[in-house]
Amino acid sequence: MAQPSRPRRTIPGSPSSVLRTTALLLALAAATPVLAQQELPANGLFLIARPTLVDPNFEKTVVLVTQTEDSSTVGVIINRPSKLKLSQFLSPEFATQNYRAPIYSGGPVMRQAMIAVYRSETVPAAAAFHVLKNIYLTMHPENIKLLLAAPGAQYRLYAGFSGWAPRQLESEFMREGWYVLPADEAMVFRESTDGLWEELVQRAARRGPRAHNSSDTIFAKWSAPCDC
Repeated sequence: MAQPSRPRRTIPGSPSSVLRTTALLLALAAATPVLAQQELPANGLFLIARPTLVDPNFEKTVVLVTQTEDSSTVGVIINRPSKLKLSQFLSPEFATQNYRAPIYSGGPVMRQAMIAVYRSETVPAAAAFHVLKNIYLTMHPENIKLLLAAPGAQYRLYAGFSGWAPRQLESEFMREGWYVLPADEAMVFRESTDGLWEELVQRAARRGPRAHNSSDTIFAKWSAPCDC
């Protein structure tokens, strides 16, 4: 007897699925002006793994994502704190001793890359993604260096990121791998992420099939259904 099918996905670390996304992020790290998106409107949202999603990279995760200009999707898992040390990732010129919060495992792509999600009242000088109002995502070393040197800066650091090529994530929605909810700053910087996934799964489930079948989106150019 055939076993019930489960949602399957292409592992985002595979070259075929993230080559363009990785190239984009590397270009951002090098501050390529044409790819800097910090002056574009914010377009972040949360992807919440459905209980049926069994990919170990994303099982029981909440992912803060944003869409790039080429319709790729990039972001970080916000509910997987690790025991990694910042000195493993950054050279001595960075004030790593000033960061005492956990480093989170941001995703399976470029696990040695350091990603920051941070609040800034002004548009960052170096390349970054505008995720929410006054909230940015960056892997640019100058942005990270400034954050580490700034007492009172509000930010969180992640090792690696999550990425989907154009239309890849859309196919995962067709297999019902994810819920979608609007992202908000309070959840992003919540002191403890224990129970966050369960909380957001319940919130998404309460919205019912009506939301799951909606054609409305948060990403203006994205055609996946949004539970919002």
